[in-house]
Amino acid sequence: MLKTTFPHMGTLYIPMKSLLSTLGLEPVAPPPTSQRTIAIGTKLAPEFACLPLKVNLGNYVEAIADGAELIMMAGGVGPCRFGYYSQVQREALAEAGYRAELITLEAPNADLRELLRAIKKYIPRHNLSALFQALHMFWKKAEAIDVFDRLANRIRAKEQAPGSASLIQNRFYRAIDNAATLNDIKAVLDTGIQELQAIPIDQERKPLKVMLLGEIYMVLEPKVNFQIERLLGEMGVEVIRSIYLSQWIREHFFQNPITGKSRTHLLQLARPYLESHVGGHGLESVAHTIEAGVNRLDGVVQVAPFTCMPEIIAMQVIPAISTHFSIPALHLIIDEHSGEAGIKTRIEAFIDLLNHRKSKRQSKREPVLTGGS
Repeated sequence: MLKTTFPHMGTLYIPMKSLLSTLGLEPVAPPPTSQRTIAIGTKLAPEFACLPLKVNLGNYVEAIADGAELIMMAGGVGPCRFGYYSQVQREALAEAGYRAELITLEAPNADLRELLRAIKKYIPRHNLSALFQALHMFWKKAEAIDVFDRLANRIRAKEQAPGSASLIQNRFYRAIDNAATLNDIKAVLDTGIQELQAIPIDQERKPLKVMLLGEIYMVLEPKVNFQIERLLGEMGVEVIRSIYLSQWIREHFFQNPITGKSRTHLLQLARPYLESHVGGHGLESVAHTIEAGVNRLDGVVQVAPFTCMPEIIAMQVIPAISTHFSIPALHLIIDEHSGEAGIKTRIEAFIDLLNHRKSKRQSKREPVLTGGS
């Protein structure tokens, strides 16, 4: 079987392993992203390439060392440089002497014929039945992970013993990775939810609610965002993530009236501040900041790679939204030189600010008690 790898982006490796093995390929999941991964990719990539491109290169080199012969990379269209990732990465790997072949799987609305040619050339089991089975398993695993993670973020903010939800989360990831059938996936998810719901929580605690948004890779990959979901959760903050893997797949690969309405809603939300698509998730970052303001969340955290044009555009718009809706926003621009201590300090200061604002609002609403004789 052809040994095949792919970028490491959060929990993507779990459904990808199922997808590839069901299609008759041997998955070679890149090792979890580390400082070594980032150093390798930074050395090979153009200097001003964004961090996700560099990390992906590091992923590929480590997977090639484990025997990978083929690299599968998603494609993209529009102003974001994501559409050029595969071309730049292919040249960088070739110049460094790596011989693994890299193919780009474009979304159907880009070039369906090219996608079909790649499927027939590289995928042994490319009949419709096998493709449907593989995609169904991929989808169910991605969906189960996202359902679990949403609940984990709610529980983590109120757990009595910090780290309890994270322990169960790690165990759930291992179990869903090993799930071999649709029934297994459902059983693992049901068990994971039961374990989360059994965690002792502080019923009196009213946690801050913060929207986490920005470029998809930076939001989903914990190594590059310094475990921000876990950090905020264990500080007693409920994280509401703007994007999930299954959501992104649904919007880009399975066009339907529901996802179309969702996209239209985002465009309408953003229009007073940003009228056009600027690539990547720039428009979404603007729309979700407005959404957070409308829903009276306590704050917004935007994570973006250094030099990311769509997020830079969004960053120029968000302060006006922040003022209009009275919702503080923290912008974290991250590259290979960013340090965990500095990022953590900024996050802690931001949460202190949000707690202070919340305390002031509550004190204003409390009635003044007067005594009498």
